[in-house]
Amino acid sequence: MVQISNSLVGFLNFLTLLISFPILGAGLWFRLHAATECERFLQLPLLVLGGFLLVVSVLGLIGACCRVSFFMWLYLFVMFLLILAMIVFTIFAFVVTNKGVGEAVSGVGFKEYRLSDYSGWLQKRVENWETWRQIDGCLKDAQVCAGFEGLAGLQASQFFAKNLSPLQSGCCKPPTFCGFQYKNATFWTIPTTGLKSTDADCKLWSNDQDKLCYDCGSCKAGVLATLKTKWKAVSIFNVALLVFLIIVYSIGCCALRNNRAKRHGGYYPYAR
Repeated sequence: MVQISNSLVGFLNFLTLLISFPILGAGLWFRLHAATECERFLQLPLLVLGGFLLVVSVLGLIGACCRVSFFMWLYLFVMFLLILAMIVFTIFAFVVTNKGVGEAVSGVGFKEYRLSDYSGWLQKRVENWETWRQIDGCLKDAQVCAGFEGLAGLQASQFFAKNLSPLQSGCCKPPTFCGFQYKNATFWTIPTTGLKSTDADCKLWSNDQDKLCYDCGSCKAGVLATLKTKWKAVSIFNVALLVFLIIVYSIGCCALRNNRAKRHGGYYPYAR
């Protein structure tokens, strides 16, 4: 295992080095040609990820293929920090996404979402103006409410029977508790008797298709509900990635020991 460890580490880091180039290229492209807020939001994570993979891959290649123990030490140290960060992030994400669930509304086929149902940490993130401006830009770029134009001909009973996504429920229509009167899927009016609630979301709703309820707490809650659902899939990937990183780290430790044995004039007896 020790004799082939250097080759394995070198091969794996050669692959990650190749992967880093298109990631960096995508980040640079978004930086130079970003036309939307969502694309500008992507540039920094891509550049950081690509740069990190590039540096770690170079450390691993030099340390394993050139048998330079100092670079292997650096490589293993960075890998250890990455594994530790992944464990902390995974646990933290489980904790902050544990709270929050859609509220079933009598007589309708969709759920509604309240921001107060989610963890305080997540609430503060989406209530931050700069953060929400970027998310709002992504929602509009993705045209999450565009499909409502095709539902404009539905009767009220047909519309309320629809199984809307958390984003559609929270961002594309006024909250049900407000008491707006349905005219069609893209137009709601205030009844002559007035609204049923003085909640801030009821005041923020607009029939303007560029505004709708994008600034509502219900829309932010819909984003968090979607995040919680997506996290279940991401968590499986994170666990698999953690197992892979631990295996690579173990192989790297063997490669480091191999380098040190080589420097002292030969391999350990059990490494032959």
